[in-house]
Order: sequence, then C-alpha cells, then structure tokens
Amino acid sequence: MSAADHTARWKLVLGSAADAANAVPFSPDYGRMDEVLTQLYDEHSQERRGGLGASAPRVSRWLGDIRQYFPSSVVAVMQKDAMERLGLNQLLQEPEILRTVQPDVHLVGLLMSLGRVMPAKAKHTAREVVQRVVRDLEQQLANPLRQAVQGALSRAVRNPRPKYREINWGATIRANLKHYQPTHRTVVPERLVGYGKRGQALKEIVLCVDQSGSMAASAVYAGVFGAVLASIKAVRTHMVVFDTAVANLSEDLQDPVDLLFGVQLGGGTDIDLALGYCQQLITRPTDTILVLISDLYEGGSPAGLLRRAAELQAAGVTVVVLLALSDEGAPSFDRSVAEKLAALGIPSFACTPDKFPALMAAAIQGQDVTKVAAA
Repeated sequence: MSAADHTARWKLVLGSAADAANAVPFSPDYGRMDEVLTQLYDEHSQERRGGLGASAPRVSRWLGDIRQYFPSSVVAVMQKDAMERLGLNQLLQEPEILRTVQPDVHLVGLLMSLGRVMPAKAKHTAREVVQRVVRDLEQQLANPLRQAVQGALSRAVRNPRPKYREINWGATIRANLKHYQPTHRTVVPERLVGYGKRGQALKEIVLCVDQSGSMAASAVYAGVFGAVLASIKAVRTHMVVFDTAVANLSEDLQDPVDLLFGVQLGGGTDIDLALGYCQQLITRPTDTILVLISDLYEGGSPAGLLRRAAELQAAGVTVVVLLALSDEGAPSFDRSVAEKLAALGIPSFACTPDKFPALMAAAIQGQDVTKVAAA
C-alpha cells in the first residue's frame, strides 16, 4: 500500500470532516466509498437525519456500492448497521430491495421480526432470501453435527457382548481394575464393555428457544440445527419457542424455512412457562437433553424458573443453558439467574455454531458439559 493510500484510508476512518481543507484528495473509488460511509456513519449527515427516504432505486444503488467497495464480511456488518441507523427495516419490505441485499443471519432475523407486518408481495421474496441463508448454513453445519451426534449415540450404549473391533478398551479397563494382577502387571477382564451399534439408543432433544428480539441470530441457528437433528432417526427432536406464550414448532422441523417464519421475534419473556411446557413433553427424563437458549432475562417468575430447572435436573434430564448460539460473542444476560442455575449444577454459557456439535456429543455421552464448555 502506498503512503497516499494509507493516508486516504485514515481519512475514510475519521471522516471527511477531519480534513476540512481537503489536504488529502480522494481517488474516484475512495470518494464513492467515503460517500457510502458518510451516509451510514456521519452523525451530522443530512442523509442520516432524514434517512434514505422511500426511493427503492436509490437504496438499491447504495447497497450496490457497499458490495462493490467492501468485502463480504464488511458488507454484512454495514447492512446490519444500516438496518438500525438508516431505517432500512421499512424499505426491506419491498421485494426489489430484498433482492439487492447480501443475505446473512442478521437479515434472516430482520425478516423474521418483520414477518407480521411484511406486505404479501414481499413474503415470497423474503422466503427466497431465507432459503439461501438456510441452505448455506446447512452446507456448513449439517455434516459436523450429524457426525458428532451419531458417533456419540454409538458410544452412549454399552454392548455387553462386543466383537473384538467393538470393544471399548478404556471402559473395559475401568470396569475391571479390581481384577488387576500385580504379578503379571495387567488387568484380567472379567467382562468386556463394547460400543453399541448405531441406532440402538433413542435420545430425546428439546430445543427451547427464547424468541425475544435480542435472540434473533440464536433463533436462526437453532432452527437450522433443529432441522438437522430431526433428520437423525436415533434422535427425537422437539422445537419449542416462547415469549410470553409458548409455541411447539416440532412439526415444521422438516422445513427450516417454514420453521423460521413460524418464529415471531419480539415480545416479553416467560421462561418458567416455557420450561413447564417442556416438562410435559418429556417422557424419558434420563434419555433427554434440554437445551434452553435464552439470555435469562425472565419476565415471569425467576423463582419458578429455578424451581422448574431443579425439577428437570432431579428427574434425570440433562439441562444446558446457552446464553447465545451465535458468533457475536458474550451476550448481555441476567447474571443473577445464571449464577443460581450454576449452583444447581446447570451450566450457562455462550456457544458459537461451530462448537455446538461437540457440545451435543458431550451431552449425549453423559460427559460433564461444564468442563467441555470451559475447555
């Protein structure tokens, strides 16, 4: 990079107002980049105060400039900022606008939140956008999750009469330590412990997802993961979403796009009510994993929430709380509730999508999920 380019980029960062005398001239490309950045981020810009108006063609050109001058990772950040700062929420209800936007998880969250008010003519295009994002996510995440869960299920069942290749040597040695022979310095196993065959163990997984607005990205990822889990025959998957009411979307797991449009982001939060509903779904507690995806800001009864969680755990359910299922880092969450859940032995932590398969595998195999999360 030349010295001129280096200085010009600092001017892009600081804004043209930092160079009132125009001592650093812009090339045409840098000039157009500066216009885009000014429209989005300059606090004193007339464009920002007035928004971008209702001119769809103008917004289309603006969005085109973003994709032309910035890499995809930056485009996604700027689109998210634009939705909040420039009033694109309303504009994105127009089908011609939706087709110009680079789809990502945040856009899907926006479309989910606009589902109730989106004009009918935009809904078909919105589905196309959501389908593109879901397809991309499934390509990235489906195989790792499927392999991790199927492998964990195979190892979760003990085979009392294993063939040689099926012997779980670690478990066999632990089970026969009392038969250690000091003279021969070896263990003489009285019984063999083997891995079970795939499909022998039927686990139940309940995804209980907070659909408040702050959980948009987590809800998208949960929908995709739920659809993948539902495709595994050895697992029975439930998908429950909640705000101040509860909806069971398990029947929509075959089509994650339908499922995501069934999620209505926004509203209050009643985790106690949601856990109570999930309790009714569980028929085999010791074979059930309940994943609560929520920031734990309880609008209902915090005491009731803690009591329900304790009851589920006491019954043998493996309960895990994900404060976020996204790439956005540590979220804002109710630390008091999280600490009280931790005191019950229920871990609460944020999880990135790429780590979710390992988390589910650990839970299925009965490992200490808290240690897995810490690692």
